[in-house]
Amino acid sequence: MIFENRAAAARQLAAALSEYRTMHPLVLAIPRGAVPMAKIIADELNGEFDVVLVRKLRAPGNPEFAIGSVDESGWVYVADYAAEVGATKEYIEREVSAQRETIRQRRAQYTPVRPPIDPAARVVIVIDDGLATGSTMIAALHALRAKNPAELICAVPVAPLDTLEKVRGNADRVVCLSAPVNFQAVGQFYNYFPQVTDEEVIAILAASDHQSTH
Repeated sequence: MIFENRAAAARQLAAALSEYRTMHPLVLAIPRGAVPMAKIIADELNGEFDVVLVRKLRAPGNPEFAIGSVDESGWVYVADYAAEVGATKEYIEREVSAQRETIRQRRAQYTPVRPPIDPAARVVIVIDDGLATGSTMIAALHALRAKNPAELICAVPVAPLDTLEKVRGNADRVVCLSAPVNFQAVGQFYNYFPQVTDEEVIAILAASDHQSTH
């Protein structure tokens, strides 16, 4: 299954989640790629839109590969293979502190005029544009579970089966449109998959804030 772009994938996900349309769900994006998607899904489901800030911990010498993740509260998830790829305890501590600093900067940039929307007692749907290792999604779900949502849903267009299994224990429900066998990277399942910039994220969040306050 190949998606035309993030917007097309978002519309397909919204259709798969249509039963939540009457529940005013809180649709949360893992920045940055999922932000335009979550906005589309929130609009289609008559929900509210925000970001959940988590960062992957990068493997030594291979910044694209995640060895774990950290959430906004400082909770850290470390994958069982982290040591095998050379991540020492000291390396992980440094990486956690670097990524927490990025989270603080992003929070200041992304939602300067308001606090994050409270997920307590809400149907919460966490969106990403695809999962590879699942590390950031696990951290996002963990962070949100601590805030007592009524239902916690992970929704993604594409992910490998073993990653979906890992994530499943952290959500009440996992919605994934495609779980291909020959998975290398999320981008291979999109015809058009540009980087989403901080500027785009800030603009989308500012526009949705404007809507929700009027």
